[in-house]
Amino acid sequence: MDGIADMGGTEGWGPVRPPRAGEPVFEERWQGRAFALGFYSIRVAGWNVDAFRHATERLDRSAYLDDGYYGRWLNSAELVLTESAILAPGAIDARARNLRGEHAEEPPVPEPARPAYAPAAEGSLRTVDTPPAFAVGEQVRAKDMSPPGHTRLPRYARGHAGVVELIQPAAVLPDTNAHFVGENPQHVYSVRFDSRELWGAAAEPFAVTLDLFESYLEKIS
Repeated sequence: MDGIADMGGTEGWGPVRPPRAGEPVFEERWQGRAFALGFYSIRVAGWNVDAFRHATERLDRSAYLDDGYYGRWLNSAELVLTESAILAPGAIDARARNLRGEHAEEPPVPEPARPAYAPAAEGSLRTVDTPPAFAVGEQVRAKDMSPPGHTRLPRYARGHAGVVELIQPAAVLPDTNAHFVGENPQHVYSVRFDSRELWGAAAEPFAVTLDLFESYLEKIS
């Protein structure tokens, strides 16, 4: 899904501030609570991390950018809880208005609609019987695809060639796991791309290494 979350390699977002030595993980107390609420929403709704990421990338531009990083976690948690019918649409707004002293009728609690999902094992690493399709040192190309659902293949790498540096352990495929249609574990490859391959000859020369699932890649004939 090509949404606002896939901003890697794009311009106009300003400089990235590196972390300062000794600075707290959360600048404000509510940020830690928002972070915890995000993971709690996954557990309560019966979702998985990939589905939560897909919820985040489905936020509109305002909900993704204007409320800051931890506001994004809150907005994603609300979407998860609403779509799984743990919360009724409008329930958060009604509670916020009541806290401000306004009278707002809160909608009735719906019947939860959790997905029929159960992980095959803890974590995301799995074992697959088939051998890797690509070898270390092999030149490969990231497929030029634009799936309508969740994917971990960034837009800036699609259609570009790189070299396999390492074969990682097999893992659950986020593209299907996010939609509760199967884990489909695959081999994962660390692929090195040249910046000039990704962004043209005028780019500053450096290497970009991405961990990519086998179905994201194709051989270069």
